[in-house]
Amino acid sequence: MNSTLDLTRRHFLGQMTTGLTGVALSRLFTNELLAAPGKTHFAPKAKQVLQIFCPGAASHMDLWDHKPMLEKFHGTPMPGADVEVTFQGKNGNLMKSPWPFAPAGESGKMISTMLPHMAKHVDDMAFIHSMTSRTNTHGPGCIYMNSCFTREGFPSAGSWVSYALGSTNENLPTYVAIQDVRGEPPNGKANWGNGFLSAQHQAVSMAAQQPLRNLARPASIGADDEKATRDFLQFINAEHAAAHPGNDELRARMAAYELAAKMQLTAPEVSDLAAEPQHVHDLYGTGDSNKLKAAYAKNCLLARRFLEQGVRYVSLYCASRASAVDGLLNWDAHKTLKADYERHCPIFDQPTAALLTDMKQRGLLDDVLVVWCTEFGRMPTHQEGTSGRDHNPDAFTTWMMGAGVKGGVSYGATDDFGRRSVVDVATVYDFYATVLHLLGLDHEKLTYYHNGAQRRLTDVHGHVLKSILA
Repeated sequence: MNSTLDLTRRHFLGQMTTGLTGVALSRLFTNELLAAPGKTHFAPKAKQVLQIFCPGAASHMDLWDHKPMLEKFHGTPMPGADVEVTFQGKNGNLMKSPWPFAPAGESGKMISTMLPHMAKHVDDMAFIHSMTSRTNTHGPGCIYMNSCFTREGFPSAGSWVSYALGSTNENLPTYVAIQDVRGEPPNGKANWGNGFLSAQHQAVSMAAQQPLRNLARPASIGADDEKATRDFLQFINAEHAAAHPGNDELRARMAAYELAAKMQLTAPEVSDLAAEPQHVHDLYGTGDSNKLKAAYAKNCLLARRFLEQGVRYVSLYCASRASAVDGLLNWDAHKTLKADYERHCPIFDQPTAALLTDMKQRGLLDDVLVVWCTEFGRMPTHQEGTSGRDHNPDAFTTWMMGAGVKGGVSYGATDDFGRRSVVDVATVYDFYATVLHLLGLDHEKLTYYHNGAQRRLTDVHGHVLKSILA
């Protein structure tokens, strides 16, 4: 693992022969000039990121944020409920979680009994219980959690990391988004878009259920003929690029085509889950009778394989946007929270916990920062006439673990009912300021000039959550 990560672009260039020309060299020089990839502002604790995203606003007080007062005052009006205005209208009384919480790990962290596998990892996790959002709508909320802006057109966090640090594997994308079999999250590709950054920094979207074909050289074409063809293509591409100096869009397109060609040989091998031994498949649950769970388990295993190969930033999605045909397929439990989460939690729990276990056993957590997030939280009350919860942008939970993170701790707190964040209130800007810090990047110095302003991931906000750092 370390040998792969140590092969930086700058080191690779230093080892190249002086006669190598063509698009590959042009691309590498272009990246060096644009972002000096691989250079950090200070020594990093993490080299890669795994982002696990549960779209639909996973309920904090039903998963991670234990609220005994909800149990005590279940069925009574929430103080101040008469003036609350939420996403889908009027709210009813306070509603306790349908499931008990239990202490887990040496830290004794209280976790929902709906997540028995994830509970085994609490001593490695740093929970942020005081998160807040700027929107209560799923589409803007998802891209806000991914880009720090509620409107499209801004680079995702993964794109910023790609721009800043570049690739550790020239044959695979710097940034991969692994989609749930049920479809894309709200606002789709904007969640992993490059915004105003070069197109090469957008994620490559894929899934274990979408196998990549191996487009190796046909037997009828000799190796010398293929090499001659590629050399000629590199020559004319380099000539074309030289004739259009400063055209970053052209260079990014060439880079995309070149990467696609390399992926034809490398990505199919990485995505071949059949190469894994049976005990690994059993750990993840890839053969589970629940097809949605099996599909997500395969995506979890695919994420580990990409991280092993040095992919810089992997976004792994569990669930999708709502479907009029199949019903609600995400964590957006407006009407029947108990039934919805008893369907979703088993899909999420074992495969995600297996991924964390597998990464830890292989030493990947020494270099990989793992973050779990959702776009906002949910209300401690039930929606009037239902047994579900409405949207709540004023309080939700995220967590981090892995490289550079102090395990078994919690940052911030919500009020007694989980309605609002009240202690050490945290923002998405703080969240990503911390992510960048662990990658050795100062969120105030990582900038890109666009439309007359030095833009940055955290806009003009954010501070590092130092108390969760190891």
